[in-house]
Amino acid sequence: MNAVQEFISITPWTIIFQICNLLILVMLIKKFLFKRVMAVLDARQQEIDGIYDAAGKDRDDAAQMKAEYTERMSNAREEADRLVKNAVDTANKRGESIVQEARNEATHLKQKAESDIEQERRKAYSELVGEISGMAVDIAGRMVEREINEADHRELVEEFIKKAGEAS
Repeated sequence: MNAVQEFISITPWTIIFQICNLLILVMLIKKFLFKRVMAVLDARQQEIDGIYDAAGKDRDDAAQMKAEYTERMSNAREEADRLVKNAVDTANKRGESIVQEARNEATHLKQKAESDIEQERRKAYSELVGEISGMAVDIAGRMVEREINEADHRELVEEFIKKAGEAS
């Protein structure tokens, strides 16, 4: 059992040397390895932060571009509506103008036709009066040439009416 005890026994100088070795090893690792590992981790963290910043900036840019796109589409839609309204208004005004011109033209043609009809009626009346006057003078001349009795008078009147009917 002694052998087992020696194997399991704890000596204080061994523990002190072990602790000193551990502290020296920790200091060496901290001095040579820990700084490099921390530098790598810091670089990695900065790279990740840069990626997040770029992603946030891209997201903000995308939101801004979407807002600009929406505004442009709204403006384009308003512009198109305004152009269509202007075109419709112009077409309506032009249509009303054409209708008014046609009405004016029709009124003018109607007045001209009425004027022409009135002028032709007066001309016909004037010609008829002239012919009737000529016939009356002719009849009066015949009556003066001879003495007229009742039968001759009727015959002259019927002849006058017949000639007046042919002249119309």
